Amino acid sequence: MKSTTLPSISQTPGRLLPISHLLMHVGRSLLLPLIGILLFLFLWSNTARMVHTSLGTFPGPAQVWEQATNLIAEHRQERQRAHDFIARQEARNAQILAANPQAEVTIRPYTGNPTFVDQIGTSLVTVLSGFILASLIAIPLGILIGLNEWVYAAVNPLIQLFKPVSPLAWLPLVTMVVSAVYVSQDPEFSKSFLTSMFTVLLCCLWPTVINTAVGVANVSKDLLNVSQVLRLGVLTHVFKIIVPASLPLMFTGLRLSLGIAWMVLIAAEMLAQNPGLGKFVWDEFQNGSSSSLGRIMVAVLVIGLIGFLLDRSMLFLQRKVSWDKQAVLR
Repeated sequence: MKSTTLPSISQTPGRLLPISHLLMHVGRSLLLPLIGILLFLFLWSNTARMVHTSLGTFPGPAQVWEQATNLIAEHRQERQRAHDFIARQEARNAQILAANPQAEVTIRPYTGNPTFVDQIGTSLVTVLSGFILASLIAIPLGILIGLNEWVYAAVNPLIQLFKPVSPLAWLPLVTMVVSAVYVSQDPEFSKSFLTSMFTVLLCCLWPTVINTAVGVANVSKDLLNVSQVLRLGVLTHVFKIIVPASLPLMFTGLRLSLGIAWMVLIAAEMLAQNPGLGKFVWDEFQNGSSSSLGRIMVAVLVIGLIGFLLDRSMLFLQRKVSWDKQAVLR
């Protein structure tokens, strides 16, 4: 009788390998980060109760979660007050117009204190404005520096001079310049917004300039020879050859610049007391209530989460525009 044997595992790789790869991918993408987060929460919870400050015990995860829900509830209450404030004015105006259709009526804007969520929105608008303006300056400058050694020799000393300057040094200068130059009876932008935005711009453009210049200077000689053979014009050469080839380093600079912009903004808001998350942290520190530490910790976590999401957004954009879809991007 002819014996039959069951196929071994090594004989059926086509069925088992996809499953094993899937399990490895799930473990690396979900399980390991979850383990890291749980370990962090465990250490945080057990360490926090041993730290005693002038405002009480350092808040653990439970206390921070409680303050986060309180901040969201306060935001909803403030929005309801704003809605009721506008509704009362509309009802009053309707009565006035019913009695006198020719009457002039106005609706005053609600001037309540900004909530935690409002401060997040203010900081995001400011940092993105400063970052976009910095990018519009840094990318063309980096391309010019990378293409021309003479320009590089002239500009590089200035880059090395201003690159390490702290936002603490730029802030008072920017504040005085904005106050002196931006004079208007009906300003479109507040001076606090412009001060924070220009401080962010001055501090975050250097990584993009440097990385873009390095990427342009290291474009493959083969690509440059192709451009010469085809006799491409200057702009065509830049947009068809230089920019696509230097995209990886350019986006490295952009991601670094965006991270620096977010850190600089929080510091500028704290020092200048400009609206935003930085001011929220400083106000809570000055408040000194029993809930202040928990609220500050909420802000710290939100600042970190927003920084992470901004970086992931830049990474997503890089994957969309990069010509090398097989490149490993992290």
